Amino acid sequence: MKECIGIINLDEKEGNISELICDNIISAMPIAGRYKIIDFILSNLTNSGIECIGIFTKKKSYSLLKHLSNGRPWDLHRKKDGLRVFNYSDYNPIYDDINSFIENIEFIKFSRKEYIIIAPSYMICNINYKEALEKHKKSSNDITIIYKGVNDSNRFSFCEKLIIDDNNRVKEIKNINNKDYKANINMEMYIMKTSIFINIVKESIMSGLYRKVKDYIKDNLNLLRVGTYEFKGYLTCINSISSYFNANKDLLDMNVNKELFYNNNPIFTKQKDEPPVFYSKKSNITNSIIANGSYIEGNLENCILGRKVIVKEGAIIKNSILMDNVIIHKNAIINNSIITHKTIIKENQIIDERNKNLQIV
Repeated sequence: MKECIGIINLDEKEGNISELICDNIISAMPIAGRYKIIDFILSNLTNSGIECIGIFTKKKSYSLLKHLSNGRPWDLHRKKDGLRVFNYSDYNPIYDDINSFIENIEFIKFSRKEYIIIAPSYMICNINYKEALEKHKKSSNDITIIYKGVNDSNRFSFCEKLIIDDNNRVKEIKNINNKDYKANINMEMYIMKTSIFINIVKESIMSGLYRKVKDYIKDNLNLLRVGTYEFKGYLTCINSISSYFNANKDLLDMNVNKELFYNNNPIFTKQKDEPPVFYSKKSNITNSIIANGSYIEGNLENCILGRKVIVKEGAIIKNSILMDNVIIHKNAIINNSIITHKTIIKENQIIDERNKNLQIV
Protein backbone atom coordinates (compact mmCIF):
# COMPACT_ATOMS: atom_id res chain seq x y z
CA MET A 1 0.00 0.00 0.00
CA LYS A 2 3.01 2.28 -0.14
CA GLU A 3 1.97 3.21 -3.69
CA CYS A 4 -1.29 4.68 -2.34
CA ILE A 5 -2.12 8.08 -0.84
CA GLY A 6 -5.07 8.50 1.52
CA ILE A 7 -7.36 11.54 1.40
CA ILE A 8 -9.82 12.11 4.24
CA ASN A 9 -12.36 14.53 2.84
CA LEU A 10 -14.44 16.10 5.63
CA ASP A 11 -17.27 17.16 3.34
CA GLU A 12 -19.94 15.57 5.52
CA LYS A 13 -23.28 17.34 5.78
CA GLU A 14 -23.77 18.63 9.31
CA GLY A 15 -27.25 20.15 9.13
CA ASN A 16 -28.97 17.26 10.90
CA ILE A 17 -26.46 17.16 13.75
CA SER A 18 -25.69 20.87 14.15
CA GLU A 19 -27.60 21.10 17.46
CA LEU A 20 -25.19 18.61 18.96
CA ILE A 21 -21.87 19.67 17.43
CA CYS A 22 -22.36 23.48 17.65
CA ASP A 23 -19.03 24.99 16.46
CA ASN A 24 -17.35 21.59 16.29
CA ILE A 25 -17.19 19.24 13.29
CA ILE A 26 -18.39 15.65 13.00
CA SER A 27 -14.90 14.15 12.79
CA ALA A 28 -13.92 15.65 16.16
CA MET A 29 -17.00 14.35 18.00
CA PRO A 30 -16.34 11.87 20.85
CA ILE A 31 -17.41 8.26 20.44
CA ALA A 32 -17.07 5.21 22.68
CA GLY A 33 -15.93 7.40 25.55
CA ARG A 34 -12.28 8.08 24.78
CA TYR A 35 -12.18 8.03 20.96
CA LYS A 36 -12.93 10.62 18.28
CA ILE A 37 -14.88 9.79 15.13
CA ILE A 38 -11.86 10.50 12.90
CA ASP A 39 -9.86 7.80 14.72
CA PHE A 40 -11.63 5.09 12.73
CA ILE A 41 -10.75 6.25 9.22
CA LEU A 42 -7.22 7.25 10.26
CA SER A 43 -6.63 3.84 11.82
CA ASN A 44 -8.16 2.06 8.82
CA LEU A 45 -5.77 3.81 6.45
CA THR A 46 -2.65 3.31 8.54
CA ASN A 47 -3.53 -0.31 9.35
CA SER A 48 -3.74 -0.84 5.58
CA GLY A 49 -0.15 0.33 5.21
CA ILE A 50 -0.85 3.84 3.88
CA GLU A 51 1.88 6.21 5.06
CA CYS A 52 0.83 9.45 3.31
CA ILE A 53 -2.51 10.93 4.40
CA GLY A 54 -4.04 14.35 3.75
CA ILE A 55 -7.05 15.66 5.66
CA PHE A 56 -9.14 18.33 3.95
CA THR A 57 -11.29 20.12 6.49
CA LYS A 58 -12.77 23.56 7.08
CA LYS A 59 -11.38 26.47 9.05
CA LYS A 60 -13.22 25.87 12.34
CA SER A 61 -11.22 22.78 13.22
CA TYR A 62 -9.41 23.70 16.44
CA SER A 63 -10.53 20.64 18.41
CA LEU A 64 -9.67 18.34 15.49
CA LEU A 65 -6.17 19.80 15.08
CA LYS A 66 -5.60 19.55 18.83
CA HIS A 67 -6.54 15.89 18.72
CA LEU A 68 -4.42 15.05 15.67
CA SER A 69 -1.30 16.86 16.94
CA ASN A 70 1.62 15.53 14.85
CA GLY A 71 -0.05 12.23 13.95
CA ARG A 72 2.06 10.17 16.37
CA PRO A 73 -0.80 7.90 17.65
CA TRP A 74 -1.24 6.64 14.07
CA ASP A 75 2.51 6.42 13.34
CA LEU A 76 2.26 9.36 10.94
CA HIS A 77 4.90 11.60 12.57
CA ARG A 78 7.53 11.34 9.87
CA LYS A 79 9.66 13.63 7.71
CA LYS A 80 8.60 11.98 4.46
CA ASP A 81 4.89 11.51 3.76
CA GLY A 82 3.05 11.32 7.11
CA LEU A 83 -0.02 13.39 8.03
CA ARG A 84 -0.91 16.74 6.46
CA VAL A 85 -3.97 18.82 7.35
CA PHE A 86 -5.40 21.41 4.95
CA ASN A 87 -7.84 23.69 6.76
CA TYR A 88 -6.93 27.16 5.51
CA SER A 89 -8.93 27.22 2.29
CA ASP A 90 -11.69 29.79 1.80
CA TYR A 91 -13.90 26.97 0.53
CA ASN A 92 -16.02 24.82 2.85
CA PRO A 93 -15.63 21.18 1.70
CA ILE A 94 -19.29 20.57 2.53
CA TYR A 95 -20.18 22.68 -0.51
CA ASP A 96 -16.95 22.84 -2.52
CA ASP A 97 -14.01 20.44 -2.30
CA ILE A 98 -12.80 20.85 -5.89
CA ASN A 99 -11.22 24.25 -5.18
CA SER A 100 -9.61 22.96 -1.99
CA PHE A 101 -8.06 20.11 -3.96
CA ILE A 102 -6.81 22.34 -6.79
CA GLU A 103 -5.23 24.76 -4.29
CA ASN A 104 -3.26 21.86 -2.77
CA ILE A 105 -2.80 19.69 -5.84
CA GLU A 106 0.99 19.77 -5.37
CA PHE A 107 0.60 17.67 -2.23
CA ILE A 108 -1.05 14.95 -4.31
CA LYS A 109 1.32 15.30 -7.27
CA PHE A 110 4.52 15.34 -5.25
CA SER A 111 3.46 12.33 -3.19
CA ARG A 112 4.32 10.29 -6.31
CA LYS A 113 1.71 7.71 -5.37
CA GLU A 114 0.07 5.79 -8.19
CA TYR A 115 -3.28 5.29 -6.44
CA ILE A 116 -5.51 7.37 -4.21
CA ILE A 117 -8.19 6.41 -1.69
CA ILE A 118 -10.72 9.10 -0.78
CA ALA A 119 -12.90 8.55 2.27
CA PRO A 120 -15.03 10.51 4.78
CA SER A 121 -14.78 10.23 8.55
CA TYR A 122 -18.40 9.64 9.46
CA MET A 123 -18.63 6.09 8.07
CA ILE A 124 -17.76 4.05 11.16
CA CYS A 125 -16.25 0.65 10.41
CA ASN A 126 -13.04 -1.34 10.65
CA ILE A 127 -11.85 -2.02 7.10
CA ASN A 128 -8.54 -3.01 5.56
CA TYR A 129 -8.18 -1.46 2.11
CA LYS A 130 -5.57 -3.92 0.80
CA GLU A 131 -8.10 -6.35 -0.67
CA ALA A 132 -10.16 -3.54 -2.21
CA LEU A 133 -7.07 -2.00 -3.83
CA GLU A 134 -5.94 -5.36 -5.21
CA LYS A 135 -9.37 -5.95 -6.73
CA HIS A 136 -9.28 -2.48 -8.28
CA LYS A 137 -5.84 -3.12 -9.80
CA LYS A 138 -6.97 -6.37 -11.41
CA SER A 139 -10.11 -4.78 -12.87
CA SER A 140 -10.39 -2.48 -15.86
CA ASN A 141 -12.30 0.08 -13.80
CA ASP A 142 -11.43 3.76 -13.59
CA ILE A 143 -12.91 4.02 -10.10
CA THR A 144 -13.95 1.51 -7.44
CA ILE A 145 -16.61 2.50 -4.90
CA ILE A 146 -16.82 0.60 -1.61
CA TYR A 147 -20.35 -0.21 -0.50
CA LYS A 148 -22.25 -2.16 2.14
CA GLY A 149 -25.39 -4.17 1.40
CA VAL A 150 -27.94 -3.66 4.23
CA ASN A 151 -31.43 -4.90 5.04
CA ASP A 152 -32.38 -1.88 7.13
CA SER A 153 -31.59 1.30 5.21
CA ASN A 154 -33.56 3.42 7.71
CA ARG A 155 -30.37 3.57 9.75
CA PHE A 156 -28.68 5.31 6.83
CA SER A 157 -30.94 8.30 6.33
CA PHE A 158 -29.37 11.14 4.32
CA CYS A 159 -26.92 8.66 2.72
CA GLU A 160 -26.71 7.42 -0.87
CA LYS A 161 -27.31 4.01 -2.42
CA LEU A 162 -25.67 2.39 -5.43
CA ILE A 163 -27.62 0.80 -8.27
CA ILE A 164 -25.34 -1.99 -9.51
CA ASP A 165 -25.65 -3.98 -12.76
CA ASP A 166 -24.84 -7.66 -13.35
CA ASN A 167 -21.19 -6.83 -14.06
CA ASN A 168 -20.77 -5.13 -10.65
CA ARG A 169 -20.63 -1.72 -12.31
CA VAL A 170 -22.42 1.29 -10.85
CA LYS A 171 -25.38 2.30 -13.01
CA GLU A 172 -26.71 5.05 -10.78
CA ILE A 173 -26.14 6.76 -7.43
CA LYS A 174 -29.33 7.86 -5.67
CA ASN A 175 -30.35 9.23 -2.29
CA ILE A 176 -31.86 6.82 0.23
CA ASN A 177 -35.61 7.34 0.66
CA ASN A 178 -38.12 6.20 3.26
CA LYS A 179 -39.44 3.44 0.98
CA ASP A 180 -36.08 1.69 0.75
CA TYR A 181 -35.55 -1.42 2.83
CA LYS A 182 -32.67 -3.27 1.25
CA ALA A 183 -30.00 -1.06 -0.26
CA ASN A 184 -26.34 -0.95 -1.28
CA ILE A 185 -25.06 1.89 0.89
CA ASN A 186 -22.48 4.13 -0.73
CA MET A 187 -19.69 4.28 1.85
CA GLU A 188 -18.27 7.27 -0.06
CA MET A 189 -14.89 5.55 -0.28
CA TYR A 190 -13.38 5.83 -3.77
CA ILE A 191 -10.28 4.12 -5.15
CA MET A 192 -8.70 5.32 -8.40
CA LYS A 193 -5.40 6.18 -10.01
CA THR A 194 -4.00 9.50 -8.86
CA SER A 195 -3.87 10.68 -12.47
CA ILE A 196 -7.63 10.13 -12.84
CA PHE A 197 -8.31 12.08 -9.66
CA ILE A 198 -6.19 15.00 -10.86
CA ASN A 199 -8.00 14.98 -14.21
CA ILE A 200 -11.38 15.06 -12.44
CA VAL A 201 -10.33 18.08 -10.40
CA LYS A 202 -8.91 19.94 -13.41
CA GLU A 203 -11.91 19.19 -15.65
CA SER A 204 -14.27 20.37 -12.92
CA ILE A 205 -12.37 23.65 -12.61
CA MET A 206 -12.17 24.21 -16.36
CA SER A 207 -15.83 23.45 -17.04
CA GLY A 208 -17.16 25.12 -13.90
CA LEU A 209 -19.87 22.46 -13.74
CA TYR A 210 -18.81 20.71 -10.55
CA ARG A 211 -17.77 21.80 -7.09
CA LYS A 212 -17.49 18.32 -5.58
CA VAL A 213 -15.66 15.20 -6.73
CA LYS A 214 -18.67 13.07 -5.72
CA ASP A 215 -20.93 15.04 -8.04
CA TYR A 216 -18.54 14.63 -10.96
CA ILE A 217 -18.48 10.85 -10.50
CA LYS A 218 -22.25 10.68 -9.99
CA ASP A 219 -22.97 12.62 -13.19
CA ASN A 220 -20.42 10.84 -15.38
CA LEU A 221 -21.17 7.18 -14.77
CA ASN A 222 -21.74 6.78 -18.50
CA LEU A 223 -18.20 7.97 -19.26
CA LEU A 224 -16.31 6.39 -16.37
CA ARG A 225 -15.97 2.69 -15.65
CA VAL A 226 -17.06 2.65 -12.01
CA GLY A 227 -16.84 -0.73 -10.28
CA THR A 228 -17.66 -1.83 -6.76
CA TYR A 229 -16.18 -3.58 -3.75
CA GLU A 230 -18.52 -4.98 -1.10
CA PHE A 231 -17.65 -4.50 2.56
CA LYS A 232 -19.30 -7.13 4.76
CA GLY A 233 -18.44 -5.96 8.27
CA TYR A 234 -20.23 -3.67 10.69
CA LEU A 235 -21.05 -0.19 9.34
CA THR A 236 -22.87 2.83 10.66
CA CYS A 237 -22.97 6.45 9.50
CA ILE A 238 -23.00 9.40 11.88
CA ASN A 239 -24.83 12.25 10.15
CA SER A 240 -27.69 13.02 12.56
CA ILE A 241 -28.33 13.19 16.28
CA SER A 242 -30.20 9.87 16.30
CA SER A 243 -27.47 8.12 14.28
CA TYR A 244 -24.83 9.42 16.70
CA PHE A 245 -26.83 8.09 19.65
CA ASN A 246 -27.46 4.72 17.99
CA ALA A 247 -23.83 4.32 16.91
CA ASN A 248 -22.67 4.73 20.49
CA LYS A 249 -25.32 2.33 21.76
CA ASP A 250 -24.18 -0.26 19.18
CA LEU A 251 -20.79 -0.29 20.86
CA LEU A 252 -22.40 -1.78 23.97
CA ASP A 253 -23.04 -4.89 21.89
CA MET A 254 -20.09 -7.20 22.58
CA ASN A 255 -19.97 -8.51 19.01
CA VAL A 256 -19.86 -5.02 17.48
CA ASN A 257 -17.34 -3.82 20.04
CA LYS A 258 -15.09 -6.81 19.44
CA GLU A 259 -15.17 -6.36 15.65
CA LEU A 260 -14.35 -2.65 15.81
CA PHE A 261 -11.70 -2.61 18.53
CA TYR A 262 -10.31 -6.09 19.16
CA ASN A 263 -9.62 -7.67 15.77
CA ASN A 264 -6.25 -7.62 14.01
CA ASN A 265 -6.64 -3.94 13.05
CA PRO A 266 -6.87 -1.87 16.25
CA ILE A 267 -8.32 1.63 16.42
CA PHE A 268 -5.77 4.15 17.68
CA THR A 269 -6.42 7.45 19.44
CA LYS A 270 -4.55 10.22 21.21
CA GLN A 271 -3.44 9.14 24.66
CA LYS A 272 -4.09 11.27 27.73
CA ASP A 273 -2.35 10.85 31.06
CA GLU A 274 -5.26 10.28 33.41
CA PRO A 275 -5.88 7.84 36.28
CA PRO A 276 -8.08 4.77 35.84
CA VAL A 277 -11.78 4.96 36.66
CA PHE A 278 -12.64 5.02 40.37
CA TYR A 279 -15.64 2.92 41.39
CA SER A 280 -16.93 3.42 44.91
CA LYS A 281 -18.42 0.52 46.89
CA LYS A 282 -21.88 2.08 46.43
CA SER A 283 -21.62 2.25 42.63
CA ASN A 284 -23.57 -0.17 40.46
CA ILE A 285 -22.51 -0.54 36.81
CA THR A 286 -24.27 -2.59 34.12
CA ASN A 287 -23.20 -2.89 30.46
CA SER A 288 -21.45 0.48 30.18
CA ILE A 289 -18.28 1.96 28.68
CA ILE A 290 -16.43 4.42 30.91
CA ALA A 291 -13.35 6.38 29.86
CA ASN A 292 -10.39 6.92 32.17
CA GLY A 293 -10.31 9.75 34.68
CA SER A 294 -13.93 9.26 35.75
CA TYR A 295 -15.25 8.97 39.31
CA ILE A 296 -18.36 6.83 39.82
CA GLU A 297 -20.46 6.62 42.97
CA GLY A 298 -23.91 6.24 41.37
CA ASN A 299 -25.74 3.77 39.14
CA LEU A 300 -25.12 3.27 35.42
CA GLU A 301 -26.96 1.04 32.96
CA ASN A 302 -26.32 0.89 29.19
CA CYS A 303 -24.31 4.12 29.24
CA ILE A 304 -21.19 5.54 27.60
CA LEU A 305 -19.11 8.02 29.59
CA GLY A 306 -16.30 10.23 28.34
CA ARG A 307 -13.19 11.26 30.24
CA LYS A 308 -13.31 12.89 33.70
CA VAL A 309 -17.01 12.31 34.32
CA ILE A 310 -18.18 12.51 37.93
CA VAL A 311 -21.34 10.66 39.01
CA LYS A 312 -22.27 11.33 42.61
CA GLU A 313 -23.96 8.97 45.06
CA GLY A 314 -27.60 8.10 44.39
CA ALA A 315 -27.58 9.28 40.76
CA ILE A 316 -29.30 6.92 38.30
CA ILE A 317 -28.27 7.08 34.64
CA LYS A 318 -29.70 4.76 31.98
CA ASN A 319 -29.40 4.49 28.18
CA SER A 320 -27.44 7.74 27.93
CA ILE A 321 -24.21 9.28 26.63
CA LEU A 322 -22.17 11.59 28.86
CA MET A 323 -19.35 13.52 27.18
CA ASP A 324 -16.10 14.69 28.79
CA ASN A 325 -16.02 16.58 32.10
CA VAL A 326 -19.72 16.13 32.94
CA ILE A 327 -20.72 16.30 36.61
CA ILE A 328 -23.87 14.52 37.83
CA HIS A 329 -24.81 15.48 41.38
CA LYS A 330 -26.57 13.36 44.00
CA ASN A 331 -29.88 11.63 43.25
CA ALA A 332 -30.16 13.01 39.71
CA ILE A 333 -32.06 10.79 37.24
CA ILE A 334 -31.11 10.68 33.56
CA ASN A 335 -32.55 8.43 30.88
CA ASN A 336 -32.31 8.30 27.08
CA SER A 337 -30.25 11.50 26.86
CA ILE A 338 -27.01 12.99 25.56
CA ILE A 339 -25.26 15.18 28.13
CA THR A 340 -22.79 17.44 26.37
CA HIS A 341 -19.26 18.51 27.28
CA LYS A 342 -18.79 20.19 30.73
CA THR A 343 -22.50 20.10 31.62
CA ILE A 344 -23.42 20.08 35.31
CA ILE A 345 -26.61 18.26 36.35
CA LYS A 346 -27.94 19.56 39.66
CA GLU A 347 -28.88 17.50 42.70
CA ASN A 348 -32.27 15.74 42.32
CA GLN A 349 -32.64 16.98 38.71
CA ILE A 350 -34.62 14.63 36.46
CA ILE A 351 -34.05 14.25 32.71
CA ASP A 352 -36.21 11.31 31.71
CA GLU A 353 -37.29 11.05 28.09
CA ARG A 354 -38.46 7.44 27.84
CA ASN A 355 -41.62 8.38 25.99
CA LYS A 356 -40.31 11.38 24.07
CA ASN A 357 -37.59 12.22 21.61
CA LEU A 358 -33.94 11.96 22.52
CA GLN A 359 -32.98 14.71 24.96
CA ILE A 360 -29.81 16.83 24.56
CA VAL A 361 -28.57 18.83 27.54
